[in-house]
Amino acid sequence: MVLKDDKAVELFIKIGLDERTAANTLANRKLTSTLISLIHQAGVANGCERGVGNLIYTVATKFPANALVHRVTLLRYIVTLKIKTLAQLEAAFAFLTATASEDLNVIKFEEACGIGVEVTLVDTEETVDEVFEDNKNSIIEKRYRTSVGERFAHVRRRQPWADPKTVKKLIDAKLNALLGERTAADCETFKKKKEKPSKVEEKNYVEPAPLPKRTEEELNPFLIFPSPEENYKVHTEVFFSDETVLRACNSKEVLNKHLEATERKVLTRFPPEPNGYLHIGHAKALFIDFGLAKEREGGCYLRYDDTNPEAERKEYIDHIEEIVKWMGWEPFKITYTSDYFQKLYDLAVELIRKGHAYVDEQKPEDIKKYREKKLNSPFRDREVAESLKLFDEMKQGLIAEGKATLRLKQDMECDNFNMHDLIAYRIKFTPHPRTGDKWCIYPTYDYAHCIVDSLENITHSLCSLEFETRRASYYWLLDALGLYQPFVWEYSRLNVTNTVMSKRKLKCLVTENWVDGWDDPRLMTLAGLRRRGVTSTSINAFVRGTGITRSDCTMIRLERLEYHIREELNKTSPRTMVVIHPLKVVITNMEAGLVMNLDAKKWPDAQTDDASSFYKVPFSSTVYIEHTDFRIKDSKDYYGLAPGKTVLLRYAYPIKCTDVVLADDKETVLEIRAEYDPLKMTKPKGVIHWVAEPEPGVDPLKVEVRLFDRLFHSENPSELDDWLGDLNPLSKVVIPRAYAAPTLHTAEVGDNFQFERLGYFVVDKDSTPDKLVFNRTVTLRDSYGKGGK
Repeated sequence: MVLKDDKAVELFIKIGLDERTAANTLANRKLTSTLISLIHQAGVANGCERGVGNLIYTVATKFPANALVHRVTLLRYIVTLKIKTLAQLEAAFAFLTATASEDLNVIKFEEACGIGVEVTLVDTEETVDEVFEDNKNSIIEKRYRTSVGERFAHVRRRQPWADPKTVKKLIDAKLNALLGERTAADCETFKKKKEKPSKVEEKNYVEPAPLPKRTEEELNPFLIFPSPEENYKVHTEVFFSDETVLRACNSKEVLNKHLEATERKVLTRFPPEPNGYLHIGHAKALFIDFGLAKEREGGCYLRYDDTNPEAERKEYIDHIEEIVKWMGWEPFKITYTSDYFQKLYDLAVELIRKGHAYVDEQKPEDIKKYREKKLNSPFRDREVAESLKLFDEMKQGLIAEGKATLRLKQDMECDNFNMHDLIAYRIKFTPHPRTGDKWCIYPTYDYAHCIVDSLENITHSLCSLEFETRRASYYWLLDALGLYQPFVWEYSRLNVTNTVMSKRKLKCLVTENWVDGWDDPRLMTLAGLRRRGVTSTSINAFVRGTGITRSDCTMIRLERLEYHIREELNKTSPRTMVVIHPLKVVITNMEAGLVMNLDAKKWPDAQTDDASSFYKVPFSSTVYIEHTDFRIKDSKDYYGLAPGKTVLLRYAYPIKCTDVVLADDKETVLEIRAEYDPLKMTKPKGVIHWVAEPEPGVDPLKVEVRLFDRLFHSENPSELDDWLGDLNPLSKVVIPRAYAAPTLHTAEVGDNFQFERLGYFVVDKDSTPDKLVFNRTVTLRDSYGKGGK
């Protein structure tokens, strides 16, 4: 499209460009032509918000040439404000460059661009505070010579979708609050001296080659984690009793051996206990453990922490493996802590010989009291030979349960409770699901976890913040054994409102029949969410949107998860019509026995020439509407059916209520009489869904519908003493007789649909050939996307 220069400038100004930029654009005829074309393709020739216009201008200047087929799609995202920041747009460019002319995977594209991710001012403030806290000493030392750009980059890595202007403003304010006004010394110019490279003490130590620098366009939540080469610096001092954050401390020999074994690849692990079903909190651990390994082209172990045979069952092991794959993750290798039982025992013997462990014959309750009071066990200083003999007797089953334990000799005076001589082994005469009766002593999590991390050459040992205080004992034990030490980092747990995620509470709900099993759709177990119709991609998008931070005071509202569920199901769920509470409507002016097959849309933007986007619905003289779509008494703000009022039956015809059949109580509506407008001359405001008899006298397809709501009334029921008393009695409502469009009779278990005006539903596993059962996944209402936190 060619425009005169003054018209082009006027058009550019309408979309928010300043006069100077608009005039300068004219000097580049190719850019001018491209921008004019984009403005019209976006439908903003009459003007738009400045932010939208600036993004369209950026598309004109930077859009990847190899992906022109997707440019109109990108414009649609910009105009609808799904992409509204430059960071999102740059992420879109990077994604489309890689996609080129291939079919666009909408789910992956939106995930890559942070679409639907809402970063509040509070989120940004918390992130800025974290960055300043992590770098506080350096900032105070350098004062205003500190690199603001570096601080900005740190925030961007943790909150890639935060508003840049807000970030810059908060950083400036934080600097001022921390340092006060600039002094004369702050304004002086300093020349940085070149530092001489440090000498390598050992000739056989090879310094790892530097990795290529990452660009800001490669935005992802895993940038906060170091590479193996970046993290494993060699330290000479270790303080296990210090309250400061501990880091890995490897000798050069150990480090080189590790890097050679891993080929410098990232190795992580997901270590669940097979004593229950995984819940949505585990989805975050899966995302971080498997996601980091995938992003760095490494591998993630699925390692079962099977150190407590009393609580473990094969059902849980099978479930975990199945759910991990359903969530989209592929384990590098599946292992069990029990694979290492002999090695763990041998290392325990070595600890005793080195004087780092002893057999304690105190009662369990006495051990607890002594630890709380920081008192040494009376058996702490027993002879090494005696502890070795007793530990062997424990192994042979010669000592009764509860009569002896093996404890680590750590630091009883430390303020960290997890350094108070932790228990390493206890006696349990319980057969193990994998090792049978071979062992009657079993290692504890605190003892086994870090050692197996080391034996499997894990590069990043990642866990939630409640394990932070155990970092000291983690490194203490590996140091005592002279084993390789992984990088340890803790992140905040994922807490969601209106549910419980404690294994103890979940097991109580299941075993005491408050819910219908581990996969009850009301639970936040991943099995329950799957049965409810929630997809793994929407769960991963939700987790990604919450970020990977160390802020441990976050309770994520359930609406935020529901937002991501709707975002995906809206694109992937075909539409259909189902009437949950049927009210009979007889159309009196329609020929008896006449049945018309009408076209209804599976997708809202279906094109008339695409037959696959439509389905057939019968229309006859008897139809059924929702009871809630009829009122005896009409009002101005009501758009349903009422006596003398007309509504449009979606995809069909307008009908007018001419009579109402009431029950003997003169209040209950039994039936509606109506007339339809075959020529569609009337244009009513109200539109309602419906289902008709497929043949005269034949009921529509009967289905069962289960409506699920929040399991608990309170946002945080775990805080309540009587948490079971907070259960919502209406969290599950069963509608045994709903009417559905006949095309649903071919639906299979797991199929998702949008029941028009009602919500998103999935076919449940309880369905039979004679009766389909549908679970409501989520309603159509979206408070989170409209301002909900």
